[in-house]
Amino acid sequence: MSMKNLQTKTYEEKLLLDGSSLVIEDVVAVARYGKKAALHPGALEKIEAARAMVEKLVQEGQVVYGITTGFGRFSDVVISRDDVLKLQNNLIASHAAAVGDPLPEEVVRGAMLLRVNALAKGHSGVRPVVVQQLLEMLNREVTPVVPGQGSLGASGDLAPLSHIALVLTGQGEAFYRGRRLPGAKALLEAGLQPLALMEKEGLALINGTQIMSSLGCLALFDAFNLLKAAHIVSALTLEALQGVPGAFDELIAAARPHPGHASSAANMRRLIAGSRLVGSQPHKVQDAYSLRCIPQVHGATADALAYVRRVLEVEINSANDNPLLFPEEGKVLSGGNFHGQPVAQALDLLAMAVAELGSISERRVERLVNPALSGLPPFLINTGGLNSGFMIAQYTAASLVSENKVLCHPASVDSIPSSANQEDHVSMGTTAARKALQVVENVGRILGIELLAACQAVDFRGAELLGAGTSLAYRELRKKVKFIDEDCILYPLINEATEQLASGSLVSAVEKKVPLEV
Repeated sequence: MSMKNLQTKTYEEKLLLDGSSLVIEDVVAVARYGKKAALHPGALEKIEAARAMVEKLVQEGQVVYGITTGFGRFSDVVISRDDVLKLQNNLIASHAAAVGDPLPEEVVRGAMLLRVNALAKGHSGVRPVVVQQLLEMLNREVTPVVPGQGSLGASGDLAPLSHIALVLTGQGEAFYRGRRLPGAKALLEAGLQPLALMEKEGLALINGTQIMSSLGCLALFDAFNLLKAAHIVSALTLEALQGVPGAFDELIAAARPHPGHASSAANMRRLIAGSRLVGSQPHKVQDAYSLRCIPQVHGATADALAYVRRVLEVEINSANDNPLLFPEEGKVLSGGNFHGQPVAQALDLLAMAVAELGSISERRVERLVNPALSGLPPFLINTGGLNSGFMIAQYTAASLVSENKVLCHPASVDSIPSSANQEDHVSMGTTAARKALQVVENVGRILGIELLAACQAVDFRGAELLGAGTSLAYRELRKKVKFIDEDCILYPLINEATEQLASGSLVSAVEKKVPLEV
């Protein structure tokens, strides 16, 4: 899901970056779908004013952290005027120490966009040419190779962001048109020249939360899509199990007015409207929790995702490097806006909230395949014994649920001192972000398994009896995956169902006629 290669859509206008107006969907449009970006004219004036302030400080020989001093534990080491420029380039080289597999290109593109937006606020002191270089790399699809491990998320994402800055200066490596190239060669082939950094610029490029925020934005976007998918898939299961629709009555939601509960219940009512399967067993007065409590569980996830959106949209429109320059007030202030704690806590919550969509989904899969609970053929297959049907598909879902339990251990409660104890409390925000992304992907696969099983079960009941929204979802899956008469190789079918959910194609097919709230 969040690991897609760059996909290009057609956009008539560039996204204008002013430092204050980005939303999650903007990040996805640029990072994943290749929308172009440009600097808002008003932002240029702010950038120039802050740069003039940096140059004045250097000319006057003032001692300012990161401009005329070393970094971290070396903040008390004053750098001579002759070495101030070398200081910035040394910083990038020494801090480019991330390890592990490269982050997906869309994550790096998102981080580049967010770094430009932070610089556009005019508190960082870089020259306009630095911002333009980042934008040109982004628009021409020169994507630095950024290893995924190595950030403590407190002085920002120092190590991974340094790998982006390397390419801007003609070092490191980059992906360009499907090839992994030396940074200088990638710039050359894209028609760009390496840039030499000046005072403050190295620090301004790497001191921020853009890696964790980019990961978070993409994971959150996919999580909102999965939440809609979870409503659709669970509604199919509800019908296949001839569930009781009263649990979704708006009176119940009004009696406990959490916003997510109300919207989730409304989604379920719309999806099953007109169904002749739900409520078809008069003797059944209530269902098991995995059916009856869909609005409560999905609704809690919806409310959590709304909170995560608020946090991320503040963060991606913030100045989060150090020190910050305030030209109008004539101040240079050293603070801690680079500390990723707000993002770390939000993304730990994102992982937990999305994991619950998978946990309750797997319990519904168990109800579908267990004949004692479903009244359907064992493991949803004819000639059981000779055929195993969906037996091991449920194992896979259970495995992913258990993996998510490990991944949901919060990263934000951990800390480890660094830089000779100068940086003695860290957020681990990028670890939280990477885990959240994996949880989102795992839940997409769990829901894909439930989608397959629910449609198989519906075929035993009668697909013509489905409701307004569920019938659309059923038909969309059946375009690619047919009823399973006997055992076959199952993983391609799971992959197809998962892709229909992850790409949004199944949700879109339903929403053409049945709009859903999140």
